[in-house]
Amino acid sequence: MSALGENVRKHRRLAGLTQEQLAYAAGLAPSTVAKLEQGGNVRIETLHILARALHVRTSQLMASDTPEPVQGEDPTLVGLAELRSALTPPMSITGDSGDGPDEEPNLSVLLEVIRTGSSAYDSDNFGSVAAKMPQMIRDANSAVAYFDNGEERRKALSARAEAYLLGGRYLTQVRQYDLAYHALSGAIQDARTVQDMNTAGYAVVIMSWLLLRQGRFDDAERAAIETADHLEPRISKAPPERLAVWGWLALQAAAAAVRNNRPDDSADARRIAESAAAALGRHADAGHRFGRFDSAVAGMKGLEDELISENGDPCRVIYESTGNARFSDHAMKAARIAETDKEWNRHRLTVATAYVKVGDHEKALDRLTAVEYANPQWLRHQRMAQDVMAAIVRRRKRKLTPGMRAMATRLGVLG
Repeated sequence: MSALGENVRKHRRLAGLTQEQLAYAAGLAPSTVAKLEQGGNVRIETLHILARALHVRTSQLMASDTPEPVQGEDPTLVGLAELRSALTPPMSITGDSGDGPDEEPNLSVLLEVIRTGSSAYDSDNFGSVAAKMPQMIRDANSAVAYFDNGEERRKALSARAEAYLLGGRYLTQVRQYDLAYHALSGAIQDARTVQDMNTAGYAVVIMSWLLLRQGRFDDAERAAIETADHLEPRISKAPPERLAVWGWLALQAAAAAVRNNRPDDSADARRIAESAAAALGRHADAGHRFGRFDSAVAGMKGLEDELISENGDPCRVIYESTGNARFSDHAMKAARIAETDKEWNRHRLTVATAYVKVGDHEKALDRLTAVEYANPQWLRHQRMAQDVMAAIVRRRKRKLTPGMRAMATRLGVLG
């Protein structure tokens, strides 16, 4: 029996439940619980459902265990070799990584290149980011190595912090978590060194997202909450950038808490996010570097958490997101939100999930199709989209439509 199976078995017995009773309470097949306790593996989402039925934190069911043997080579080893070399250069006994340039770096040009790369990432041009990222990181390291003091040193560290942050965002998106952690740690360290606490705080936002994807809910919440407490602004005087970072940290804390079966803490964090969004809405010019954050984003994230909470109501999610409701496609278009906006499309996936839960597979597919039309590259990397399509394939009693088969194939759900 695996450590995970032992934990589930222990908490089931403490709750006085049989395997069948736990399966019934969780809405799962009895065979799922039996296989898990015998050493099988399950998705984090399934573990969350079991933890909710057992009235414990999801993290309480997790434990270190020997991983399964790796089957075959990781195809990303070749594709990310150059970026891996730039982020984690080889070390020798001399300690010389060879980063020092022969001539003085142009810091203005370097920062412009990094921010152009960030814009490419925000536009889902992942291929461009992947191609340019290794040289970007090398140039940032060279600049830091060249300037050893003064204002130039500060600017070089600030530029490298942004380069590392971009690397961490990209690598988390493509699920290269260990390398992403290294990049984000570097971003936080460099940003703190130059007292750019907004960049450091946003790097923690992405770090919390990374930890959430790894199922490290306690760590994700702690990192976000501690940083939010440290950066808490005077709302009446805070600039937009600080408010946005503070709000994103609160949303990440809420997402981690609800997935860890702590709804009250999640609600508290979401109220902080709503306060930040309301304050940000009072600024005539709310532009900042860290993505769209407003009351609509906070509300849509709240609906995403609604589907995860114990008493989550998919019908409410659908009601709030259709017709002329606040979070409908019509409302987003009226607010002049771009079709490529990640938060809007993430919300469309939330609505698709809600439609699957109520058995309306055609409308779930409509949401996936809308996202694919706007953000085809982004959709390929969304586990939620794969989960929606897998649920349709698994639950649909009638024959899959041609559109469903085509979408399932594109998302890798069907061979």
